[in-house]
Amino acid sequence: MPFLFIPFFMKKQLSWLLLSAVIFLLTSCGGSAEPDPVLPPQDTTSLPTPSPFIENFENGTKPDYPSASIALASGKWNFTDALIGNTSEDKKVGSKSARLNGNGKISMNFDVINGVFMLVVSHARFGSDGPSDWQLWASSNSGNSYTQVGSTITASTDVLRNDTFRINSPGKIRFSIRKVSGSGNRINIDNVQILLVADPAVSSGLDNDNMLMGNPSGATPSIATPTNYFMNKTYYVVSYNRDEAKPNWVSWHLQSSDIGSTSRQSFLTDASLPSSWYSVITDDYTGSGFDRGHDCPSADRTSSLDANNAVMLMTNIIPQAPNLNQIAWARMEDSCRQLVFSPSNKELYVIMGSFGSGGTGSNGYAMSINNGKIVVPQYIWKVVVVLPSGNNDLSRIDANTRVIAVMAPNDNAASADWKSYRVSVDAIESATGYDLLSALPVNIQQILEARIDNL
Repeated sequence: MPFLFIPFFMKKQLSWLLLSAVIFLLTSCGGSAEPDPVLPPQDTTSLPTPSPFIENFENGTKPDYPSASIALASGKWNFTDALIGNTSEDKKVGSKSARLNGNGKISMNFDVINGVFMLVVSHARFGSDGPSDWQLWASSNSGNSYTQVGSTITASTDVLRNDTFRINSPGKIRFSIRKVSGSGNRINIDNVQILLVADPAVSSGLDNDNMLMGNPSGATPSIATPTNYFMNKTYYVVSYNRDEAKPNWVSWHLQSSDIGSTSRQSFLTDASLPSSWYSVITDDYTGSGFDRGHDCPSADRTSSLDANNAVMLMTNIIPQAPNLNQIAWARMEDSCRQLVFSPSNKELYVIMGSFGSGGTGSNGYAMSINNGKIVVPQYIWKVVVVLPSGNNDLSRIDANTRVIAVMAPNDNAASADWKSYRVSVDAIESATGYDLLSALPVNIQQILEARIDNL
């Protein structure tokens, strides 16, 4: 199980995981506590933080490297051997980004008080400079001491890349980004994003939560992350990819009460997408040679008209090879539904996704459909956590819990036997870069994710 570097929603109260893993999962991620010499003096201000929190450095001005406290949109930040760059060599989204020189650092001079679940940082090397390493540090005592979060990251490319850190802290916290190597090189930092504990993309931790197993890619409900855009559809949750016009993954809970007598409805365009984004319509698939393949299946949501309409939204649909969709995948879906009824009486937590580009449909191989608007995935995958029906689901998952993981090529020549595509969760994580089942204790994850189901 990889530590998330890519990179959950609220119903009633925080999960036991967020309460028991707090302040910090940080200490288990490497680094040691240290006093932080601060110039200028630390501000003990605690600010209510908007959700999602994004600092893009667009509102600040700092043209040189000497230490100073700079007012930005999110609050005051201390800059040490760092500036705000706006040159053609500065890698940035928009017109500005932070630039760290030598052993420079940028540190929040305020606390986030809403509780932080996850932090995402965009970074790249400046201009044609060589690679440099940087670290994320965090303080829960208003900057009096800091602890390193996660591993050391290398800014090695001249294209901004996102790295994600899982925090799991319910109390006040502030962060510092520190360049720690490559003294002759410089790095750019941009779009520091903080996902709050109370965000809709954070699982409530309550039984039957559609995201109880975690947020695999650290998706956020912000247009600043258009290729990893979180959407809560009530009956499932989605990480949507604007550039591919399809979901990255969909997560849902399945129990017997979700399956009723409602008939399958018509496909629907998702009007909730940002107005500037392309919205897929059902006719985009006509004549393409690919099925409108559901992530969360129609038959998993037949308890009501609203439930079935939700899964017919095109943001829940991928171009899927007809034989794979209608035979092997359909049989797997049927097998999952059979588990929730007597005599098995199970409940399931399911995550399905796709990755890569290029599949073979009934018309042959294609990288995309609808004049390049919709990417055809290369592989389709699914992970299913199987539990006896009951309560306190997270606490009931142990090393003996059954986990089914499947990864199949998106090919019309696919085998009819879905079981022939069983793999480990680790294999899917390696292929996608996602952190699946991340809500579980690490020791349990390691056991469950390495095993290949054979029942």
